Amino acid sequence: MSAKSLDRLLSQLENARYRFGSGEAAGILKTLNLLGAARFPDAKSLIRFHEALLFLRAFPQGPNVVRKTEQLLNGFHKRVEALRKSGADLSPLDPLEVSGIAGTQMSDTISFDLARWLVRHMPGKVTIDWDNWEEGRAMGEILPRLLPLVEDDALVEADTPWRRWIEAAHGNRVGSAEWLILRFESLPLAPQAKAELYDSLRIPLRWDLGHSRVTRTRNWTPVREVFYHSGPLISRSEVSLADELTKRPPVLRKLLRSEGERIIDKIREVMLVRYRELYGTTLGDPASVVRADVGRGMSIYLWNLPPDRRLPLRAYVAGLTLKNGVPINYIEAIGLCEWMEVGFNTFYTFRGGEAGWIYAQVLRCLCHLMGTTCVSMYPYQLGHDNEEALKSGAFWFYRKLGFRPGRADLRRLVEREEKKIAADASYRTSIRTLKRLARSHVFYELPGSEVGAWDRFSTRNIGLRVNSLMAREFGGDSRVMRESSATALQQGLGVKTRSWSSMEKGAFETFALVLSNERLSTWTAREKQRMVEIVRAKAKSNEMHYLHLTQQHQRLRAALIKLGT
Repeated sequence: MSAKSLDRLLSQLENARYRFGSGEAAGILKTLNLLGAARFPDAKSLIRFHEALLFLRAFPQGPNVVRKTEQLLNGFHKRVEALRKSGADLSPLDPLEVSGIAGTQMSDTISFDLARWLVRHMPGKVTIDWDNWEEGRAMGEILPRLLPLVEDDALVEADTPWRRWIEAAHGNRVGSAEWLILRFESLPLAPQAKAELYDSLRIPLRWDLGHSRVTRTRNWTPVREVFYHSGPLISRSEVSLADELTKRPPVLRKLLRSEGERIIDKIREVMLVRYRELYGTTLGDPASVVRADVGRGMSIYLWNLPPDRRLPLRAYVAGLTLKNGVPINYIEAIGLCEWMEVGFNTFYTFRGGEAGWIYAQVLRCLCHLMGTTCVSMYPYQLGHDNEEALKSGAFWFYRKLGFRPGRADLRRLVEREEKKIAADASYRTSIRTLKRLARSHVFYELPGSEVGAWDRFSTRNIGLRVNSLMAREFGGDSRVMRESSATALQQGLGVKTRSWSSMEKGAFETFALVLSNERLSTWTAREKQRMVEIVRAKAKSNEMHYLHLTQQHQRLRAALIKLGT
């Protein structure tokens, strides 16, 4: 097949994936059969085929389209290998927008928790990427815990051959990466201490994806019932966030732990092959996973962090959306009282597929789970330090759904831009202006929420104020401040914490710092009792219970907003 004919067929397929109706499935199947028999001479054309196949697998026109896309995706590693053998340039397969295709290799520096998971799920395929390891002093400080006599070399020599030391120690019984991670696992330290030591080495790992399910190509999941599209996709202009959020809340079904473990494994796969790692996608609690089936083949999964990995103040929720079993986005939400910050990222392949409607369903689930009435979007989501979001006009995506800037000057700027757009349909907001609009959070308040209460709030402000107090009154000594504040809070609340668990005591210390300047003598006995319940709930199995309790304590809410504003 000529390059021109191949390009024509790929263009036909890319256009057809957004067409639905009678006869469309047959036309797509014909194009798929022709492309399935074609030889791809370069990586760029192969990537186009791959992305179109994934979209069609998620948004299919009929059962034959599903079967054919699965067949082609399951054999995709052979096409990559054929391209490699032909001597073609495979570098277009490396960027994060298209990374993770079957038959390729990946290299990345990942956290200890994710690295430990990776070597268990891809045994024998993970190695240390020595060519990209910038060796530093941390090696000489940490490896003596694992390698006998290495101090005699590391402490006095300038050219310690770390690779030779590690290869001598693991003896080829297992790969060097597996051996090193197993040795860190065996250290007599707390899990977080092991992770901190390993992470300080910044070890780059390389792994061969091959035909594994741990690829973008094959990490879709078969589903019992596929939703076939027979009409146009739902456009953003058809979505009313106000209408969606006033509908009956979706049913959130709690999964068995074994089911939750499969979902946490899934999100690790999904993020790993896209060179992404979030705190909550690596460390999700499988016992907390809930699922909502919201229609149109869409299943939304949400989960919390385990008690020993939680944030000091805010409650954390992460999530994943599967469309007909295909991962299409990830979710991050961090909340306090009735306010939450949301991160929502639809993967590049699926950004033409009902993103506005899906986002509305995600918010429905999050608001129901977390009890949220004030939704805030991170500036990064709008384009702050995010060129891709700027180019896509992400700010206007959220603005047209009803979000407003938290800063008065940016609200005035938005109003001026909207007048220009209304006067001239061809007008486009400049990148420079979009950068200005992305400098601040945008907000959406549900009915009953106090408008503007959280506009200038940040937990960072709370932390900075606590640290300034530590410098001013405790000589910069964290231990002394913690002990003094904890004693004062015990007296203020009339409670003894000697019999509490270590995690409950840790939560108590956190709130002691936050409330160190609060006049607890003005609180009622009931308010003090509820404060104790909130502190202890932070360390319990269900972090959402903690979050809901903070929504019921007006004195605490007022103190937090004051400190964080």
